[in-house]
Amino acid sequence: MTARSPCLLRMPVFLQPEAYMEIMQVSYSKDITNFHSIGINYKKTDAAIRGRFAINQAQYGHLLEQAKALQLDDLFVLSTCNRTEIYGFAPSAQQLMELICKATNGDCNLFAQLAYIRSGEDAVKHLYQVGTGLDSQILGDYEIIGQLRTASRFAKANGCLGGFLERLVNSVLQVSKLIKNETGLSAGTVSVAFAAVRLLEKKVPDIQHKKVVLLGVGKIGRNTCKNMMEYLGVKDITLINRTEAVAAEFAGLHGLQSAPWQALVPALQQADVILVASNAPQPTVLASHLQAATPKLVIDLSIPFNVEPAVGELPHITLVNVDELSKVQDETLQMRMQEVPKALAMIDEHMAEFLYWYKMRKHAVVLKAVKDKLQEIHTREIQQQKNGASYDLEDMEEVSSRIIQKMINLMAGKVRKETGKSDQYIAMINDIFETGINQD
Repeated sequence: MTARSPCLLRMPVFLQPEAYMEIMQVSYSKDITNFHSIGINYKKTDAAIRGRFAINQAQYGHLLEQAKALQLDDLFVLSTCNRTEIYGFAPSAQQLMELICKATNGDCNLFAQLAYIRSGEDAVKHLYQVGTGLDSQILGDYEIIGQLRTASRFAKANGCLGGFLERLVNSVLQVSKLIKNETGLSAGTVSVAFAAVRLLEKKVPDIQHKKVVLLGVGKIGRNTCKNMMEYLGVKDITLINRTEAVAAEFAGLHGLQSAPWQALVPALQQADVILVASNAPQPTVLASHLQAATPKLVIDLSIPFNVEPAVGELPHITLVNVDELSKVQDETLQMRMQEVPKALAMIDEHMAEFLYWYKMRKHAVVLKAVKDKLQEIHTREIQQQKNGASYDLEDMEEVSSRIIQKMINLMAGKVRKETGKSDQYIAMINDIFETGINQD
């Protein structure tokens, strides 16, 4: 007997894994009811748990290959310090959950207990709220939009972003920009990177005169570095990155210094403050690196953790992670809360437009099938008249084509005009002409 998948022990309503391939042999409908959002975030999990299911780029690529093998080709994964989520079409949400667990080698029972599952329009709305910062650990955090753009582009480059999701992501990007420009939801500068700066301001009053080491020069690392220079006036910053040229280039542009990876340990020991944004699958800063070091503050901006937990047990080290950073309050947050209703109204408007596009897209499929059916009738009738007829066949064909197009235009116009009855009209046309298009 085939072993049961761990996820199924607590979630018996889902399908057994041995049935997945059998189901996938049958084409499933990409109706919105089969669109799902599954994930975990900061609301029910701490940073350590989220780290177990964080997906790096290599794992992401492997996940997409696994998805295509299962004939799932319209999905993407969003993995940040606050969340790991997968959005896409599948016959069951369980299949998408399995993809995440297999990619991360995470405990599927644990993921199933902590995960939220949304389907249909609820899943669509969730993406709007995530992409606009309404669901962020720090309200209005605008960094999420860049992460969403990167995640969807990667899926598209790997052949896993269909028309529905591409259109949806573009709509989310548009409303996010609108909310940023026309509301105060992202007013001020509050993000994980800036929260680190606020923490430094409170815990290290003379930060301008301290030696800082920044490990990892990705987007979060660069933003944190810029914030330290701009808001705190910090100048003594040493950048270290596995790809040394990246650190050297950024340091040169901003008048800072860089050090090779091989110089990591002495640099850490000499620093007063260490910020870690190395985005590595395993810890890069170990307790052994700092065992005999001077007192210092270490801030881990990475998920999974890139600072070994044992570092926090050293008596002369203060260790702070991303969950603790989210508690750093900024005076702009209260003002942001007042902007939430305005942002939600903008989301509702854009979501309604997207759902209207989706509905009309289904209608367009039926109308094309009707036109093809009429064209078939037209061709057959013309062929029947060609034997011994005294007609000018070119004129007759031109007139017939115009008649067909006018019939289509009339039907489409009626559907657009009577939006409240459009589904009924399309269903009737579909049934009359027996197009074979399944709208379920």
